[in-house]
Amino acid sequence: MYDLKELEAFVSVVKTGSLTASTRDLDLPKSTLSRRIRQLEEAVGQPLLLRQSKRIFPNDAGRVFYRYSNEILELVSQGHDALDELRAGVSGTLELCCHEAFVRGWFARMVERFRDQHAGLSVSVRTQRTTPEELVEGVCVWLGAPPEGNFRCELLGHLTQGVYGSRTYYSKHGCPESPADLDQHAWIDMLGADNAGVVLNHPVHGPYPIMPRAGRFSVDQYTVQGDAIAAGRGVGLIPHWLAEKRLQAHPEAFELCMADWQGPVLPVSMLYPHGMLPRRTRLFMQNVRSATPAQWKRQTLSGVSDAIVP
Repeated sequence: MYDLKELEAFVSVVKTGSLTASTRDLDLPKSTLSRRIRQLEEAVGQPLLLRQSKRIFPNDAGRVFYRYSNEILELVSQGHDALDELRAGVSGTLELCCHEAFVRGWFARMVERFRDQHAGLSVSVRTQRTTPEELVEGVCVWLGAPPEGNFRCELLGHLTQGVYGSRTYYSKHGCPESPADLDQHAWIDMLGADNAGVVLNHPVHGPYPIMPRAGRFSVDQYTVQGDAIAAGRGVGLIPHWLAEKRLQAHPEAFELCMADWQGPVLPVSMLYPHGMLPRRTRLFMQNVRSATPAQWKRQTLSGVSDAIVP
């Protein structure tokens, strides 16, 4: 019988084609990973991998053995899941963090429903304001470029952005009709997001770069940015999905301008630790996937494909 950790190491190396990538995938020292591969080849009685330049490939025996190794690991995982389902309930503390854009609305409601379903579960929720570097346990939902760190990153979808302003602001300063008009308007952005400029995209006219201007007002929370725009302090880029949620509660808060121009697309990701996860974490991850709004998963701009959720 083969050692499961050795099979896991072998499967990871075949998938990544690199010992270095697999050390990150499995969170193992390279020496440990190499030893497990060597021990597995000794147990099988023949080499399984070919090393060419900087890549690693399975040989003929490795390709055959890879298929069965995958099936063995999948059966073991299914066995763990089946045994977990026999337990009386979910317990312990579920550690969660979420980007501030979602934590007060969609995420909070989802956590409350999940908590109501599992009476023996304690939940800790933290607002994530900066890019996480490491996740020891739990789950984090992040908005923006997928961060790099000691965790797995699963894409949930995308948010598109548009330029919004309030009716009060438009009545006093006019409504911008093109990106060239924005030089004449106060700009409200997320802190640091527009320092290097922003590119607006049009389906016909293509990209149009704009640069930060004098008098811009930068904040570090989307709720504060929305408040400032609703108060008539200027115009700014807001994810359409967040704007729609706010307008459902406050229909007069602000209005979209330059409807055909869109800002950068923002990915939404779910981050979680490497390795075998507690049942409470796996169940919550399933809950996140099922609760992900369909709007996030649709194709949003030309050249941006649908988000595929495993």
